Amino acid sequence: MNITELFARGGIAMWPLLFLSVLALGTIIDRIWFWSRILTKEREVSGRVLEAARREWAAASEIAQRANKLPMGRFLYSALSLETPDPEVFRLALETSADEELTVMRKGEKILEAVIALSPMLGLLGTVVGLINSLGSIELSDLASDSTSGTVLGIGEALISTAAGLVIAIVSLAFYRLFQGFVFGQAKVFRQSGSELELLYRQAWSAQERASEPVESQSAEMATSHEN
Repeated sequence: MNITELFARGGIAMWPLLFLSVLALGTIIDRIWFWSRILTKEREVSGRVLEAARREWAAASEIAQRANKLPMGRFLYSALSLETPDPEVFRLALETSADEELTVMRKGEKILEAVIALSPMLGLLGTVVGLINSLGSIELSDLASDSTSGTVLGIGEALISTAAGLVIAIVSLAFYRLFQGFVFGQAKVFRQSGSELELLYRQAWSAQERASEPVESQSAEMATSHEN
């Protein structure tokens, strides 16, 4: 029995199951393509930006800008693109950008959740409909005869939709968990990189303020001497 025959014998529920399987397959392929492009490059971009930030902030901003096709590049550049912001503004820019990028990374999760929930239910519905059709043709006088063999075969075919629904749900669930793990891993990388960049910026901000304090005190002393 080939796939076409199985599909035909699975009943009416196989059509919505086919739609859900195509929907899930398209989402899975899209997410695999997305993650294959960024997983190996995110830490590299983060390391280069942080290393440059220890020497020159303009260079760090330029590196992050060149990597704007990657979530990590956009995340770091959101704060580095600001012109001498307050440290709190710097931190808020990182947090806001991280939320936006993680939302993009979760694209397709709702589709997979719907497929995981609906596929077994549709499979069961197809089985129930098949059982109703099979058992509805049985008469009491046929229970002890060989004429019920067709009914048994019909019951077996009715279970095809349940098996199909379970297969679709299991495969979708496996990839759903995999993609969630990728998102959690990226959230950890974002948090670590953002914290290191913020720390470097706060240190630079404090050093700049300390450097400007003597100039301000000298200006105040000169103003006081002129008044005297």
